Amino acid sequence: MTTKEEALKCALALKNTFSDKPFHDPVWTAVRRRENKKIFALIFERNGQVWVNVKVDPEWRDFWRNAFSAVVPAYHMNKEHWNSIILDGSVPDSDIRRMIGESYDLVGNGGGSKKEEMSDFARDVYRAVASIPRGKVATYGQIARLAGNPRAFRAVGNLLHRNTDPGTYPCHRVVSSQGRMAPDFAFGGADAQAEKLAAEGVEVKNGRVDLKKWQM
Repeated sequence: MTTKEEALKCALALKNTFSDKPFHDPVWTAVRRRENKKIFALIFERNGQVWVNVKVDPEWRDFWRNAFSAVVPAYHMNKEHWNSIILDGSVPDSDIRRMIGESYDLVGNGGGSKKEEMSDFARDVYRAVASIPRGKVATYGQIARLAGNPRAFRAVGNLLHRNTDPGTYPCHRVVSSQGRMAPDFAFGGADAQAEKLAAEGVEVKNGRVDLKKWQM
């Protein structure tokens, strides 16, 4: 999805929506919910590319920004509650649709976000973490590459911090690019991650793992 027409078609595919030109300028198109006239997607051209402003749950705001370099604090809107998606081809269509859909829900009457549903990227991150064998570790960057977005290592950390099923997704096996452990709070206390790894046979010295020996 890289064109204004594609973004507009995506937004208007949602139930009871319409578009208008709020600034009487062909560069800007707003897409609104019909029942309350609230904008959930603002599509415009900037610096030779198409941008889409979408409302975002603050809990997921930084996740999207960290996952994709083309998702940035919203241009000309409240940056706490809105993101801009730059349609440069780097963000999968499924995630663009997810963000537009979340925005649609957030501005609706009584509608909540779909934050409980995983994005494709999040699903791929958890699959990659589940594939780390016992007795081995992986780095955040390695997991990001396996999930299809090498630059999203910070987003990997954000996702794993929210992991509610460590039995299925053993996030204690993920370390920094230098082999360092996560901050103490991530596993409920100092040395907790190191203890989990040691129980699986991985040697941790001075808060670090030798990646040459233990990286999968």
